[in-house]
Amino acid sequence: MLEITFAKAVLPKAGVLVLPLAEGAALIGLPAMLDKSLAGALKRAMAVAGFTGKKGTQASILAPKAGLKRIILIGMGKGELSAQAAAELGGEIATACLKETEVLVLAEALTPELAAQAALGARLRAYRFDKYRTTQTEAEKTKLARLTLLVGDPAAATAAYTPLAALADGVEFTRNLVTEPANVLYPAEFAERAESLKKLGLKVEVFDKKDLEKLGFGSLLSVSWGSVREPRMVVLQWFGASGALDADGKKNKKLKDPVAFIGKGVTFDSGGISIKPAAGMEDMKWDMAGAGTVVGLMAVLAGRRAKVDAVGLVGLVENMPSGSAVRPGDVVKSYSGQTIEILNTDAEGRLVLADVLYYAQARFAPKFMVDLATLTGAIIVGLGHEYAGMFSNDDALAEKLIAAGQATGEGVWRMPLAALGEKYDKNLKSAIADMQNIGGGRAGGAITAAQFLQRFVNGKPWAHLDIAGMAWAAKDSAITPKGATGYGVRLLDRLVAKGFEG
Repeated sequence: MLEITFAKAVLPKAGVLVLPLAEGAALIGLPAMLDKSLAGALKRAMAVAGFTGKKGTQASILAPKAGLKRIILIGMGKGELSAQAAAELGGEIATACLKETEVLVLAEALTPELAAQAALGARLRAYRFDKYRTTQTEAEKTKLARLTLLVGDPAAATAAYTPLAALADGVEFTRNLVTEPANVLYPAEFAERAESLKKLGLKVEVFDKKDLEKLGFGSLLSVSWGSVREPRMVVLQWFGASGALDADGKKNKKLKDPVAFIGKGVTFDSGGISIKPAAGMEDMKWDMAGAGTVVGLMAVLAGRRAKVDAVGLVGLVENMPSGSAVRPGDVVKSYSGQTIEILNTDAEGRLVLADVLYYAQARFAPKFMVDLATLTGAIIVGLGHEYAGMFSNDDALAEKLIAAGQATGEGVWRMPLAALGEKYDKNLKSAIADMQNIGGGRAGGAITAAQFLQRFVNGKPWAHLDIAGMAWAAKDSAITPKGATGYGVRLLDRLVAKGFEG
């Protein structure tokens, strides 16, 4: 994990120095003093490199006369930085310095809040998952261990960064879960890792197979029939508004008007009897990304002591083919009492969410519910890897999610959702049960999946986020290295912070 510190802005006498500069801006303050100490070498190097401070540009110069190893210039572009732009600047800084052990950033031009955002971006971009690497050469290793931002008010920057550090912890927790291979992270192991968050003050309940059978989770359980790995449901509660738990975590309090987040946790999805093609099936280890996001989010809310009552619920299963696996054509009874004809065992995530969604609103009566799931390939066809598909029965909640997406760069795009019994919803009519788990064909697959989920919401304000195109990145981006993105943690933390904290 990248260590972040803030210190008073002075010219360092050694090490690697990063100098962010606005486009077209004159060198003033400490940058001007640095140039003077170099007898104008900084300006000359900028001219030779054609560096003007344009966003996305960099230049590097050796500076032995100043005692520095080198100076890295990073362009900030024109105009005032937004919080997201500052985070992306931090990501650029980390990317430029991954082979250095310690780096200083001359950030006196940034406000304490923007400096904190830059630190967040640097930490998220510097993330690596090297747990299983044993043969890396020194040249292949990432070395960046400490980043010190030199600012005008270190105390204020540190205070601004403290909740962001909790946010980074949550994103990294999610990324670690999503990256783990399925032979390591199966339902029971996932539940154990969620239980580790008790140390933050969360109340964590784990429901095993017998508990779920007793509850009547027939829909969720059917997905697990073919696997030797038994299912789990984990419920995490944060009492940030109604009062924290006792130190032993055993005091039984009741959440007051909580916000609720529900995650699909299929720790490996083979497709079951409706088995997937072999090509790319290894990616199905991250079919639990929705659950990973929910757990990471709850870690953030507890870590930064959010003033809200919140509950996170995740349904955890492994979907495998075997002699005991659920078959196309089987009918199961859900926790809601509704029956489902399963026509495709690879449309399993909705079967998991159906029971957990209904349980969430029945037990906790939340003010709203948001579920996250890598639910359909159809959403990737429609939106690519730029937006999560959002389906909602509540305009106010949808608008808050869109605003949170714009602020964090974790975008959502609202998709159609019909009323029950209308248009798209009619495609779920079954000949022998209350509904079937897929529509009549490939058209509108992501919409049909959302329509299915809506049948288990009971009119509660709700949004479904299909994050199939967002949970895993095929290439690096501003603050996300290739691999698990942790998508949704920053989005939903922003939703809570700006709309629902007391």
